[in-house]
Amino acid sequence: MTSASSNTTSKLVDGNLFKNLFRAALTWLETNEDAVNSQNVFPIPDGDTGVNMLKTMRSAWNEIAELNSSSIGKVAKAAAHGAWMGGSGNSGVILSQILRGFAAAVEDLDQMGDADLARALGSARDTAYRGVGKPVEGTILTVIKDSAAAAEAYVAQADGARDMMEHVLEACKASVQHTPELLPVLKQAGVVDSGGFGLQVLFEGIVRYANGESLTEAVHTSFTPINIDEMGDVLDIIEPGQEWEVVVDFRPKRELNMQQFYTELETMGNSIQVGMGDELIKMHIHLLAVDRYRPIEYCETLGTVTNVAMENLLDQIAQAEPSLPEITVTEDQILAVTVAPGKGFAERMADGTISVLVGGQTMNPSVQEIQDAFADYPANKIIILPNNKNIFMAAQGAAEASDKDVRVLKTRSAAAAATALLQFNPDGDLDAVYGDMEDAIEDLGLGDLTYAVRDVEIDGVEVKEGQYIGLRNGKLAISTDNLSDAMFQLLEAMEAEDCELMSMFYGKDVTADDASEMVAAIEGRYDELEVELISGGQPHYQYIFSLE
Repeated sequence: MTSASSNTTSKLVDGNLFKNLFRAALTWLETNEDAVNSQNVFPIPDGDTGVNMLKTMRSAWNEIAELNSSSIGKVAKAAAHGAWMGGSGNSGVILSQILRGFAAAVEDLDQMGDADLARALGSARDTAYRGVGKPVEGTILTVIKDSAAAAEAYVAQADGARDMMEHVLEACKASVQHTPELLPVLKQAGVVDSGGFGLQVLFEGIVRYANGESLTEAVHTSFTPINIDEMGDVLDIIEPGQEWEVVVDFRPKRELNMQQFYTELETMGNSIQVGMGDELIKMHIHLLAVDRYRPIEYCETLGTVTNVAMENLLDQIAQAEPSLPEITVTEDQILAVTVAPGKGFAERMADGTISVLVGGQTMNPSVQEIQDAFADYPANKIIILPNNKNIFMAAQGAAEASDKDVRVLKTRSAAAAATALLQFNPDGDLDAVYGDMEDAIEDLGLGDLTYAVRDVEIDGVEVKEGQYIGLRNGKLAISTDNLSDAMFQLLEAMEAEDCELMSMFYGKDVTADDASEMVAAIEGRYDELEVELISGGQPHYQYIFSLE
């Protein structure tokens, strides 16, 4: 997107300029998505705040992209609706509330000035706080509150909307930097609040556009080539909208300008990784089928291509799709809607009265997507199992937006959902069935094993990048260098000796043989513990399990 300060010299903002500024904010978030993701507290390989905020903003943009109106009230209202229906994850849903409050304040305006902007930010703050049951300071809520307060205090001095926005941005930055002082876990992790930082990035995009600055050259991150030996599972990551994977090994004629190299590749596709060997460079990219030869031709201009690998990602996706039964629920029955983080989870949970959404970390379904999982079926009684605390708000939003009787069972893990669904009776009374499912998971112990992507210390647990880490009921409990040790340390922390049943779901990167060996070791140490082994197929997490 081209920045154009000449378009923003007016002290007033109408609908057309608002669209340009909104698109600028979206573009700047796209540019800095990885920087936002990197601010997540837990050092796990699926930080997704940037993903969720970007998904929400794109949904909002799709609602206004073809809207031709000079009224800021009409454009802002449409953007807010798009954001609400596309809101993903807690950060995305709160962002949609911010846009909703903003839109309400300018609904009757054709143009917005500095005082209007201050009122709109105040309304955005109030709406965001009302939308959260138990507001936590040191989050995106604090950042919008401080930004709104700065705007309200500056009204008498402001010289138009542009001047006001520049002042708000400085307050926003200061608020983001202060979040670790309000939320100790941020300070422990050495990060700022990721949602608040995402809001800062959006405000920056607006100001950068107004000042004619670039929106495609990230300032929050610098490109660092990774070692070829550390490419790891990156080749398995498939981003939405990409059709082919291309990996090119080449020997450059001369030393490359890596930032320029990376920038050129960004014009072709996504999921770009560059591995550096002593003489060889390995380039990985996902792109559309029509562009799949472009990176090869580009690398040939830079040196000697030694090897090329190409794979059809759409075919990969088709092979990985779970085989799910047809939904046959009737009008008088209850329909359950559950989110599954992997193929195995989906196939285990699905039946004719259980609608399954494949999602989870980095794939949080939006309000609209959750609604779509039940809206067109005849059942008028619905129970949603989000299976991730980052999906709670979107699930609640889908429930509130529906005219059906929808309950949200706050399952924090797909392992909890698997247990709860054992009590699901589609022909029962809604209150009774919901209560039975809730009782089934009340005392359930939940464990997750994954690996750390950075050094951190949280709640007295010191973690080094690359170590295995264990989460007990969503909280960091252990870290160690060996997966088997991690499992047993986590089981000890969860007092597995007092439990009778362990339901263990192994991830897509764990072989069936390795998982079976783990079961044998666990049952060998815990004589009274029966272990049920299931292929979950989830990414990032080697094991997800429940204890009861």
